[in-house]
Amino acid sequence: RQEALFYVLLVIFGFLFVSENKDDYNDEDEEMAIEIMKRRFTPSVLKTVVWEGYYFADCEIRIKESTDCYGAVVWPSAMVLCHFLETNQEKYTLTDRNVIEIGAGTGLVSIVCSILGANVTATDLPDVLGNLQYNVSFNTKNRCKYFPNVKELTWGKELEKNFPRSSFHFDYIMAADVVYSHPFLEELLVTFNHLCHDDTIIFWAMRFRMEKENKFVDRFQIFFDLELLCDLPSLNIKLFKAVRKKQEISL
Repeated sequence: RQEALFYVLLVIFGFLFVSENKDDYNDEDEEMAIEIMKRRFTPSVLKTVVWEGYYFADCEIRIKESTDCYGAVVWPSAMVLCHFLETNQEKYTLTDRNVIEIGAGTGLVSIVCSILGANVTATDLPDVLGNLQYNVSFNTKNRCKYFPNVKELTWGKELEKNFPRSSFHFDYIMAADVVYSHPFLEELLVTFNHLCHDDTIIFWAMRFRMEKENKFVDRFQIFFDLELLCDLPSLNIKLFKAVRKKQEISL
C-alpha cells in the first residue's frame, strides 16, 4: 500500500520531482521518500476554502494554496525539511530558538517550527504575504508558545534597515526550494550572509533542476561551510546544513 501511495503521489506532482536517473535509487531513499510524501493528504469533503493537509509534529496542518505564483504552493523540499526537523528534535532543538524562514511561501516550514517551540519570523515577497499570514495564523493559534511573525523580505534589499544585525540574532535560518532559475541568486547569497551570525545554522532543502543550482552551490561554499544531511535521489532533493565561514570574506 505504501508503494502504491508513493507512485500515486508522483503522478499528482506530474513526475516533476522524480530523478531522471533511477539507478540512483536505493531502498532507504525510497522508504524515506514514501514516509515524507504520505504526510500530505487531501480533504474528503471540499469546502469554500480549498486546502491541502499535512501531518507534522503530531498535528494536522491545513495549507491554503494558490496557483498564482511559486510562493503559493507547497513544494516537496518543504516537506523534506519539515520531516527532518520533526525527527531530529534532540539533536537540533527548536524550543525557544529564534528562527527565520526565507521564501516561506505557504508557511508550512514556519508553522512546523512554531509548533516545535521556536520563535519564528516567516518572510517572503509582498504578493504572497496575505496567504502566508492566513496559513500561519490558522495553524498556530492556541498551539504555540510564540506566535509567528510574518514579515516582508526582498532579498538583498534594505536588509540592515529591516533586519539590523544588532537587534536580530537568529539561531536557525530555514530555506526550502529558494534556489531555482531566477536572476536574484546573488541577492539571495547576500541575504544569507546578512542574516547569519557565527553561530547561526542554515537548514536548506533544494531540488536540483539544472546546472544553475550547482553553480550556486559552488559559490555558496565560498562563504559557508556546507554539510549534506540527506540525499533523496527519487525526489531529486538534497538537504544541507550550513554555517558561515569564520574568516571574513567580502561578497
